[in-house]
Amino acid sequence: MIMKKIFKQISKLIMIPAVSFIFLFACSEGTSKVKENELKIQQLDYDFINPPESIQTSVYWYWISDNISKDGVVRDLHSMKAAGINRAFIGNIGLDDVPYGNVKMLSDEWWEIIHVALKTATELDIDIGIFNSPGWSQSGGPWVKAENSMRYLISSETEVTGPIKFSQRLEKPHEIFQDVRVVAYPSVVGENSVLDISNSEIYSKPNISKLSQALDDNLKTGFTFPSEGEFVIDIKAKEFFTARSLTISTIEVPMVANVQFQAKKDNGEFITIKDFEIDRSNSNISVGFVPWAPVVISFPKVTASDFRLIFDYKNTQNEWVYPQNEEISGIAEIVISETPRVERFAEKTLAKMFSSPLPYWEEYQWKQQADVDSQTLVVDPSKVINLSDFLSSDGVLNWDVPEGKWIIQRSGMTPTGIKNGPASPEATGYEVDKMSKKHVETHFYGHIGELLERVPEKDRKSLKVVVLDSYEKGAQNFTDGFLEEFEETYGYDPLPYLPVYQGTVVGSQNSSDAFLWDMRRLVADKIAYDYVGGLREVSNKHNLTTWLENYGHWGFPGEFLMYGGQTDELGGEFWSEGTLGDVENRAATSAGHIYGKSKISAESFTSSSMAFYRHPRIIKKRGDRFFAVGINNTLLHVYITQPYEDKSPGMNAWFGTEFNRKNTWFSQIDVYLKYLKRSNFLLQQGKNVADIAYFIGEDTPKMTGITDPDVPIGYQFDYMNAEVILKYMTVEDGLITLPHGTQYKIMVLPKLETMRPELLTKINQLVNDGAVILGPPPNRSPSLQNQPQADLEVKKMAKLLWGEIDGVNVKARQVGKGLIINGMNMTEAFDLIDTVPDVKLPQDNSIHFGHRTLDGKEIYYLTNQTNQTQVITPEFRITNMLPELWLPTTGERRVLPDFDIRGQVTAVPMMLEPYESVFVVFRTPSDTPISTSISTNYPKLSLLTNVNSPWKVNFNASQRGPKEQVEFSELLDWTNSDNELIKYYSGTAYYSNKFTLQSLSKDKKILIDLGNFTAMAKVKVNGIYAGGLWTPPYQLDISDLVIPGENELEIEIVNTWVNRIIGDMQLPESQRKIWTVVNPYDADTPLQPSGLIGPVSIYSASY
Repeated sequence: MIMKKIFKQISKLIMIPAVSFIFLFACSEGTSKVKENELKIQQLDYDFINPPESIQTSVYWYWISDNISKDGVVRDLHSMKAAGINRAFIGNIGLDDVPYGNVKMLSDEWWEIIHVALKTATELDIDIGIFNSPGWSQSGGPWVKAENSMRYLISSETEVTGPIKFSQRLEKPHEIFQDVRVVAYPSVVGENSVLDISNSEIYSKPNISKLSQALDDNLKTGFTFPSEGEFVIDIKAKEFFTARSLTISTIEVPMVANVQFQAKKDNGEFITIKDFEIDRSNSNISVGFVPWAPVVISFPKVTASDFRLIFDYKNTQNEWVYPQNEEISGIAEIVISETPRVERFAEKTLAKMFSSPLPYWEEYQWKQQADVDSQTLVVDPSKVINLSDFLSSDGVLNWDVPEGKWIIQRSGMTPTGIKNGPASPEATGYEVDKMSKKHVETHFYGHIGELLERVPEKDRKSLKVVVLDSYEKGAQNFTDGFLEEFEETYGYDPLPYLPVYQGTVVGSQNSSDAFLWDMRRLVADKIAYDYVGGLREVSNKHNLTTWLENYGHWGFPGEFLMYGGQTDELGGEFWSEGTLGDVENRAATSAGHIYGKSKISAESFTSSSMAFYRHPRIIKKRGDRFFAVGINNTLLHVYITQPYEDKSPGMNAWFGTEFNRKNTWFSQIDVYLKYLKRSNFLLQQGKNVADIAYFIGEDTPKMTGITDPDVPIGYQFDYMNAEVILKYMTVEDGLITLPHGTQYKIMVLPKLETMRPELLTKINQLVNDGAVILGPPPNRSPSLQNQPQADLEVKKMAKLLWGEIDGVNVKARQVGKGLIINGMNMTEAFDLIDTVPDVKLPQDNSIHFGHRTLDGKEIYYLTNQTNQTQVITPEFRITNMLPELWLPTTGERRVLPDFDIRGQVTAVPMMLEPYESVFVVFRTPSDTPISTSISTNYPKLSLLTNVNSPWKVNFNASQRGPKEQVEFSELLDWTNSDNELIKYYSGTAYYSNKFTLQSLSKDKKILIDLGNFTAMAKVKVNGIYAGGLWTPPYQLDISDLVIPGENELEIEIVNTWVNRIIGDMQLPESQRKIWTVVNPYDADTPLQPSGLIGPVSIYSASY
């Protein structure tokens, strides 16, 4: 009896009408705690059904290649408002494959249109964001000068022998050059001792001409490989030679090769000194400001007379580089040297970066180098002299050179050359310095500030956001005042280590590497705080917020978590197909969760090819997947402004799903947007729940983390960085806790040897306070700061924490109130700490989940990522609560009366349709299931009637459909019609029919099922709107709309533009009426199934 009462109470609660809700909120201030809780419950229900305006559906609003008009932007905004889009980010994009229009960016007419857009948006209450820069990446324009731009350290060298009075103009290494320092240091032993054409001979197999040019000390000459495959070079010295480094420069043709460097032993056998890869497949300066930087390899000394290089060369194309290279590559220079060099110094100084857009966690990590066998081979940092005060303004150095051979190095900054884009030519200029708040502020006022000046405040109240898209503009490694800030940060003078930027070993290989580690770390920190934080600060001064995609596809030099932590709002990105988004969205959600940001966006449904083919049902799977990851604030990609009213389908581009008013199904997009808003609403409630924090390490650059050991199905995780650990992390009741309430049961350390002592000290404190840590101990600091004491501290602390744990015989030990674990997988670790999965799900990963917790209410999100109906029994890590099913497609909420409490979990039998996503909400106490059969969780359907009588169908003649009403004796795919006006029709058609119900039962619901259709549908019964459909299950509850006897049925179906485009491609060009920029279709392209295919059926549903 008690459970029946609870069930009735919940049922009433869930079905409460809006009128009752409004009445409840008229209660007096003296409402009891119970009443307050009831009101909160009612609010959650009401807002789920009718999401408030605060749940924004945003859109990238691209103005493409100067094709804009006042009328177009006004119409765009009104269409957004009608559809439910209440935030738009204006991006001015210039594409070479889209013909440019007449409204040049930054012209007076362009400023007038911006004014109109902001004023109209203000009137419509649509929030506007504007990209901080023309183009989608990143922050630049013609207002950014060379001295404000991204720059790197470059040097020239002059050799001099003293004692002598030196007075000479030092070479400027670049035409655009800002002096930083002039230093001198004693030349090391073997400085110029290399194998070249004077002391060695070179051979190859197969034999080729111009081979000797690889040893001529001239980067402008070289040879080309004869073909793909193995190519062997033998360099025979005239007498034994001791080598410690190898430098290879490629010719300026993209190249990827695996290389073995070998030396001949006394017995005549060749032994491999080092295996390595050459990757110079991408010469774009976005992945390195020195596109053809040399590949440098160092090794312990090897003495031999014969050296061999075995190249496994393949003319592999970098899929991300356009146009594709067809040439065969080769070698410009090979330098085998007696002196050690800093291995991979080009990569370590950010001069050359990962060649593809997704550098995984393992990238930018290098092995520790062997000690050099003699200190005479490296520069002594104590002997590096600062000569900057002796350099005149015209570049002449006056110096009394001491005895001996010296290297004079003139170092300074030059622009990387990278520019914002893709943008119109008139709006293109240098990218601003990302390591200087001063320069970032200059950039802000150069563009956004100009807008604030030109558009009256009353007309731009809609302007709320400054947008920063994904980072795609490469690195820099220097800025104004960098040396001073470096010393303040690390406590040592970086000046003696400036030669390391050019590959010269100072102190030792490891101290040189440690210096460059410090440099890269400071670059990353400054990009987060000076660039992202700086832009946020100046934006906030003008009551604007910043929105950032916190990752970088090309040459990202930062640390993705800290980078995202400094913005007001952040977001990820995903494409409708493929894997792009898997890394980016985890980057965004992790940063959002650990820095306490409640809304986490994603640039959603980006795509390429198949223009106009996609519709909401096709793209749903990817969107729902990332809801499970933690995305909860949808940003649609893309609404391209439509300036030409007489041209359809209108402006488009090679990318994006067409979320614009000229797309056929935009007329029904409100149904889909309601689904997104309901999902976003619940996913923004409370706090994210995740059990694991995977520490990413301290190395930079870093665009993603690593899940090692793997995450078992049924658990969620976030990536964690050192900043949050050091500044914010505490332990409460054995849980790792952050100030905004996010908690984790365990933190995993990556398999790294390095950790700075201050971080290890904090981890030691956390463990003693009760934290659980899984991972190996570090054994040294990666930094040169406080060396060698830092290494000693790390070793000592690691020994205290890990003790006898070896990861094999001993895998765990208690330390204080906490636990240290090593050598276990995550399942074993969770068993050890008695933590069952948050949701036990099928092990095939077919069902993804997310979890939010809100004031004692647990909100789970489940998404079926397959095209099959899934019957499952998930086990939720919660007990004594009643499960409810919340459907974001329709807003329906109902109790799931069949459940089973099993120890720490509640098992709930469920059925998910193909690609269906639902919420399971626990908010009402209950310890006994109301029913014991899965059939009670889902309705039992009984067919009442099929709608089989002839259908009357009206097409839109203005969209080139039949002018007269058509009768279908049976439902069919339009593409099978003999009538070409139907076969190639694109647009909306209206189906009408009638069905008869003999009687109606009060305890049963009446459902309509549309069977199958493309692409979206809206249904009316007896003239009253019943709802829209676009994804399985294709059913609507029409109980309140039907009557006994005859009922009228109207179904509005809309398909895509694809068939009309294909139909027009069969016509002579002069007769084609379609107009669009990017058209991937021809006359022979298969048509896309369209129309209402059915069968249409009426069911009764009993629970």
